[in-house]
Amino acid sequence: MKTENEWANWVKGMLKGELKRRNITYEQLAQKLQEVGVNETPAAIANKISRGRFTAVFFLQCLDAIGVSNLRLRDE
Repeated sequence: MKTENEWANWVKGMLKGELKRRNITYEQLAQKLQEVGVNETPAAIANKISRGRFTAVFFLQCLDAIGVSNLRLRDE
């Protein structure tokens, strides 16, 4: 069974991985989020992601803003 910190690290890694695959910086993510109506500074984004504690809404907003249409939770 995963601890709360393990869950946070997992979701943080998923988001960071998607950003890295697309070579998107936090500044670029802030711009893309703004395009979909979400106002976040690059610093606020960095803080949220580094903590790994953010809402599912923020997670999905980020994925949508960077163009993720499929997300694999596990490699099986």
